[in-house]
Amino acid sequence: MGELVEPLAVDGRTARRVRNRDAVLDAVLELFAEDSLHPGAAEVAERSGVSLRSVYRYFEDNEALVRAAIARNLEKVQPLFEIEELGRGPLPDRIDRMVAGRLRLYEEIAPMLRATLRIAPSNDIIRESLDLNLRAMRRQVEQMFAPELDALPAPESREVAAALDVLLGFHSIEHLRRTRGFSGPDCRRVVVRALSAVLGPHGG
Repeated sequence: MGELVEPLAVDGRTARRVRNRDAVLDAVLELFAEDSLHPGAAEVAERSGVSLRSVYRYFEDNEALVRAAIARNLEKVQPLFEIEELGRGPLPDRIDRMVAGRLRLYEEIAPMLRATLRIAPSNDIIRESLDLNLRAMRRQVEQMFAPELDALPAPESREVAAALDVLLGFHSIEHLRRTRGFSGPDCRRVVVRALSAVLGPHGG
């Protein structure tokens, strides 16, 4: 018979494997934040302190590694996707809550989303996940401003909803923060002003 392995030893190896795997994924996310959008296994191993051999033992290739890192980050930030009391309250309050929520989300997921957008065209799984999240965020906007949108004729309602989706989308906020160099508070004021201009004439 083979040598029996103590349960505690097995548990210890499992816990170490989980810690090392998480360290590898966190290293990928750190590199994303530094605009290294497609880090190699050697770079990840050096950053995480985990051997290159172990990185390849946990993930079969770089694509699997990046996909797992994106999934880990999405799981961590999922609560930030939620905005309470959609469609309830005065319009200025709803605008402020919507903008504040999207900016909080942006600050947490921007590095990961840059990598996701780069990889999505060539990765069906990531592209489908991205599309699902974007559709959910569009529905969130429509629910938050349903009182105004429902009061409009259908063609105009679709146009206004599309404008809101653009103003609250990642690319718009990214442009303000990185290209225009606005601070977080300045960006918030700009987006609130823009939403107020689009919705103001239709508000009650």
